[in-house]
Amino acid sequence: MIRDYREADIDQILAIWLSASIKAHDFIESAFWKTKISEMRDVYIPASETLVYEAQGEVAGFYSLYESNLAAIFVTPKSQGQGLGSVLIDDAKNRREKLQLTVYKENTPSIKFYEKHGFTVLGEQIDEHTGHPELIMEYHS
Repeated sequence: MIRDYREADIDQILAIWLSASIKAHDFIESAFWKTKISEMRDVYIPASETLVYEAQGEVAGFYSLYESNLAAIFVTPKSQGQGLGSVLIDDAKNRREKLQLTVYKENTPSIKFYEKHGFTVLGEQIDEHTGHPELIMEYHS
């Protein structure tokens, strides 16, 4: 079930974000992601419209929208590959006419996932935090 984020979800969301970030971005030191936990908790999640996917009373995934930007979409590693990401991204697409996101160029599985869901590449940039190249992708309904 997809529902609005509640403050009580924050620890589960941060755990999903951290473990999925480390798994998806093995080309970036895991220590980098650990330094970003407090920013996620104190800045990014509160500033965003965040929705969670709850299964058996546990948060299994979430996504965050900031205006028309899909700022985050993460599924707990044990639930990946089961269609949960598709359910989350379809829900996000139903809430906005247009979505933009950035994804690391080295994160081929995620790029393929976004392309499968109708996103196209608009351009490329360098992530100022990591120095790694990112693709800017967009979806129009």
